[in-house]
Amino acid sequence: MVLVPIKRGDILKTPKFNETLRVVSEPQLWDGFTMVDLVGLSTNAYRGGVIFTPDDFEHIEIQPSVASFQGDPKLFKLGLEALRIRLAYEYDPFFGLSISRVDPLPHQLDAVYNHLLKAWRCRFLLADDAGAGKTIMAGLLLKELKLRGLVERVLIISPANLSFQWRRELRDRFEEDFELITGSRLRDTYALNIWNQHPQIITSMDLAKLDYVLPSVKQAEDWDLVIVDEAHGMSARDSEHKSERYRLGEIMREKTTHFLLLTGTPHKGDPDNFCLFLQLLDQEAYADVTSIKEAMERLEAPFYLRRTKEAMLSFPERDADGIWKARKLFTKRIPHTIAFDLEGEELDLYRAVSNYVKVQSQRAAEAGDDRRARAIGFLMAMYQRRMASSTYALKESLRRRHKKLKELLEKAQLYEDMPIPDIPPEEDWEEMDAAEREELEQKIEQVTLA
Repeated sequence: MVLVPIKRGDILKTPKFNETLRVVSEPQLWDGFTMVDLVGLSTNAYRGGVIFTPDDFEHIEIQPSVASFQGDPKLFKLGLEALRIRLAYEYDPFFGLSISRVDPLPHQLDAVYNHLLKAWRCRFLLADDAGAGKTIMAGLLLKELKLRGLVERVLIISPANLSFQWRRELRDRFEEDFELITGSRLRDTYALNIWNQHPQIITSMDLAKLDYVLPSVKQAEDWDLVIVDEAHGMSARDSEHKSERYRLGEIMREKTTHFLLLTGTPHKGDPDNFCLFLQLLDQEAYADVTSIKEAMERLEAPFYLRRTKEAMLSFPERDADGIWKARKLFTKRIPHTIAFDLEGEELDLYRAVSNYVKVQSQRAAEAGDDRRARAIGFLMAMYQRRMASSTYALKESLRRRHKKLKELLEKAQLYEDMPIPDIPPEEDWEEMDAAEREELEQKIEQVTLA
C-alpha cells in the first residue's frame, strides 16, 4: 500500500508558490503523482488540481493539521454564519425577502417564487402592466439566485433614462452595488474590456448595441444573469429585418445562463412577431407559433407571465365584520375621449402643418425609396407631435429644417448617399431621453434633405 505523504487540512510551504497553503481536498494518488486542491493562507486564492511529484516532496515543509482549539472564535462564528446564510433558502423559501428593504405585494411574490425560481435555468418574460413593480421582482430574483450561489456576474440593460433609477433602487432596496457604464466610461478605459472589470453592471440598450461597443460585449466573459428592462425595444419586425437591439438580445441569449426580459407591452397583435421576440429566451422552444397557440389553449405558459392591473390584489385584511377580504390595488380605468375645437390662428396652423406633412409624405412615396419614404414619414409625424406639444416647439423644428435646407441645398448630393438610421417604433420614441431624440431627429433630417 502506497502512503500519501499529505492529508486534508495539512499546511504546506513549497517553492512552487510564494505563500503558505492549506490542503482543502483529499489527495489523489496515481503513478507516484499526488493531486490536491489548495487555498493560500495570505491571499485566500484557490488553486485546484495542483500536482506534486515525489521529488517535490523533498522540498516541501508539511505542518500536519492539529486541532489546537486556539483559533479566533469571532472568525469561527463568522464562518458558521456564512454557512447558515448559504443554506438558509433550504429552510426559508422567502429568505431573500427577509434581508431586503421591500414590502412585496402578492403578485410580486407569486411571480418570483412560483414562476421565476421554479426552473433550474430562469429564462423568462415578465410582462405585467406598468406600475406592477417589475424592478422589485427582478431585485428579489437577483437576491435569491445569489443566495443560492448561482449568480456572480450580473448585467442589467435598460433605457438610458432609467439606468440611474435601476442603480438607486437596487442599492437602496437590496444593498446591491452596480457599476453604471456610459459612453464616457467606455472611452476612458481604452484597450481594456470594461465588461470584465466589474461583476455587476448597468448599461443602456442603445449604448451596448453600437457598432464600436458590440465587439467588446461579445468578447466579454459570460454572464450569470442578464436583465433587460423595456425589453420590447429588442423586438424585430421579422426574421429578415432584425434591428441592432434585437441582435444585442441574440448575443445576450448565448452569453448568459439566466435571462429575464421585462416589459409592459410585449405583444403587437402579430403572433409571428411575438414568436420572434420569445426566441430571445429560447430559439428552439419558440421556433414557430405552435407553442404560443398551445399556451393559449392551456391558459398557462412556462416562460412568460402577464397580469393586468385589474387582477392585482392586496394581502387580505380583516373587516369590521370579521371577514378577510383582498382589495384591488388599482382603481378601475375608464378612458374617455375629450373633444375640443380648434379655431382662429390655431386652426390655420393645424391645416398648414397637415398640408405640409401630406405633401412631403406623398413626394417621398412617389420617389420609390421605401426606406427613405418611411424616414420622411416619421419626421413628418414628429412635426405633428410637436404641434400638439407646443407651437414654440414646432416653430423651432421648422425653423431649423428651413435653415438647413437653405444652407445645404447645394450639398444635397452628398446627403443622398448617407445611411438611413433605423426608425424606432412609436413607444420606443416616447421612452428615449431628450438627447437621444434630438440626435436621431438630426440624422433623419440630414438623410431627408436630399
